[in-house]
This record gives sequence, structure tokens and C-alpha cells, in this order.
Amino acid sequence: MVALPQKVNRANLLRSRWGSEVEQTGEYSVAADRSAVWTGLNDPEVLARCIEGCQSVSKVSDDVFEASVKAKVGPVRATFSAAIALTDIDPPSSYLINVAVKGGPAGFAKGSAEVILEEADGYTVLRYRVAANVGGKLAQIGSRLVDSAARKMADSFFAAFEREFEGQDRRADGASGNSR
Repeated sequence: MVALPQKVNRANLLRSRWGSEVEQTGEYSVAADRSAVWTGLNDPEVLARCIEGCQSVSKVSDDVFEASVKAKVGPVRATFSAAIALTDIDPPSSYLINVAVKGGPAGFAKGSAEVILEEADGYTVLRYRVAANVGGKLAQIGSRLVDSAARKMADSFFAAFEREFEGQDRRADGASGNSR
């Protein structure tokens, strides 16, 4: 069994007169090759299983997705709709995710995330950097709650994403067994 490096997840929130600016970086190790991780990150069914509170993810085109997620950030609960566009696509190495999120009276978010995948010895290192602005009630609840929710959502997503790859070797081995 390969020992995977620990995850790193940092968030920083800055106040501006238009709301809160969110900056977050993270690094996760996934026990799968880079092309499998790339495929998973672009599969709406995998994404829907990994995003906590996800109600739907649909692929509109090769580089456009739509999602609906029910989430709680501090005292604010809402269903958020997201329009997601992928740019600067370099399969299976990197892309830029541009997102516009609307949550009605709960607020909004708009930003981008740079995602980089690097092949390592028996696993893939996924690094990301997010820059976003949040407004409405989300900006009013305070940076600590938004920071905590952002970290929790990222950790939850990547834990579920890593589970997607657990047991793949066993399933492959089981499929190659003798049949009568």
C-alpha cells in the first residue's frame, strides 16, 4: 500500500466594500492515475455523488456544467444554482473553472478555481487555487463562518472523490475471475 501525503487546505477571506473575497488553496492526493482523476472531475455523475447536498449536475457541453446544491453556511440555508464554465483546458493536466452561483436572498458567489493534476508514484496530486467574491447574506455572516464552510465543503468533496477510487483494483480483479 502506498502512503499518500497529507492534504493541505488553506482559506483566507478578505473584506471589501462589495462583499467578501474568498481565497483558498488546497492539495489532495488521490490513489488513482491522472487520467482517471481527470475523467472523474469531468463526469457529472461522479461530481453529483461527491458534492454534499447536490441535487443535480448536468453537462451542457464539453466545457459547461450546471449544478444545484442545497447547502448551509452558518445560519444561512439555501439551494444554490451554479453555472460552471471550463477554460484553459489542458487534458489531463489542468483547467480553470469559472463559476457563477446564485442563492436567491441567501446571496451569490462568483469566482474561478485553477486546478492542476500531477502524476506521482502510484497516485495523483491535485492542487487548486480559488479566488471568489461572495455577496448578500453570505457576506454578512462573517468571514470565519464562510471560511469554515468553504474548508468543510472542500474536505467533504475530496474525501468522497477519493472514495470513488477505492476498491477499483478489487473490482477489476473480481471481474477477471474464472466463470463457469
